[in-house]
Amino acid sequence: MFSRDDTNNAPLSTALSKRGNKSLISVWIIRVKNEMATPQTRYSLEFTSFFRHIFLMQVPVHQLFETAIAKRQHLLDDNTNAVRLFDGSGDGLADVFLECFADRWVLSTRDNRISQDLREFFQQCGKTVYWKQLDQHQKTNPTHLFGAEQTTPFIARESGIQYEISFQSGYSQGIFLDQRENRKRVRQRSNTGDRILNTFSYTGAFSVSAAMGGATTSTLDLSQPYLDWAKNNLSHNQIDPASHYFCKGDTFHWLRRFAKQGRKFDGIILDPPTFSRDDKGKVFRVEKDYHRLTDLAAQCLNPGGWILASTNCRKMSDHDFLFEASRRLPRHYKATPLPMPEEYTGEQYLKTLWFDL
Repeated sequence: MFSRDDTNNAPLSTALSKRGNKSLISVWIIRVKNEMATPQTRYSLEFTSFFRHIFLMQVPVHQLFETAIAKRQHLLDDNTNAVRLFDGSGDGLADVFLECFADRWVLSTRDNRISQDLREFFQQCGKTVYWKQLDQHQKTNPTHLFGAEQTTPFIARESGIQYEISFQSGYSQGIFLDQRENRKRVRQRSNTGDRILNTFSYTGAFSVSAAMGGATTSTLDLSQPYLDWAKNNLSHNQIDPASHYFCKGDTFHWLRRFAKQGRKFDGIILDPPTFSRDDKGKVFRVEKDYHRLTDLAAQCLNPGGWILASTNCRKMSDHDFLFEASRRLPRHYKATPLPMPEEYTGEQYLKTLWFDL
């Protein structure tokens, strides 16, 4: 089936030699549409992706960015001004990403330099632009490229919630935009009287979402500066931090302590780093140890409560993550996956499971 061109019944090799890449794109997209109900659909999609990649390689960089940004304009409104505007291979340029924070842009690349065509586009865009090299071994502040410098923290909005953003506070800017749909659901599932525990909290974005839903939150992180940042985020949304709880320390330690004390929560958020080492040298790896987290969290959960389990570990498939995260849970649970936000058109690296116990 895959050796022939549907339009004129010629062998694929002949079609390759006679047609331009653009023609092949339309031919193979038609083929996929006609075969959606067949077992071979997966292979048709692979061919479509291949020829689309060849076609996009011929498109000027500025056109790729203009197209991607235009496709995401419907996500930007009075309630949201922080989104991913360009998502690597999903928008035609592998290992290049662009995020918007209140009309200030952060360009991220896996390469240690910026190509000339990228520089030309961003120099002419009229925005404040910073650049971050995606290097897990050398995590530094993003570098100012073009436009006005942003030397102080500022406010960005997501789903009507205000978050403090900084380009001078390290590798990350204060909020992980790929968790937007999870933050929405946390807010929806948090009610007045609920107690929500946010572990590995970073700047407390999930805590703010839960508090906006009416819950009392407990925010847990190893870093005091991040806990202070979380308090600022609550204050930016007219929520008194004094009405909520903040715990500094190791998540495993605090979960064991809560379980021993009989302290219970209605929802627990787990979004750990893929790798970490505690003060005693004990290693945590998501792909081998996530079940330890969900096991402890389940012991701290009220009947009918929920656990949000998330990871960006690229080594794990969705099936692997479900197995690892659930293998110590009570027998009766419901696991619901949640896809990444719609603008993430490239690698679907973030895995999310909502466990109802």
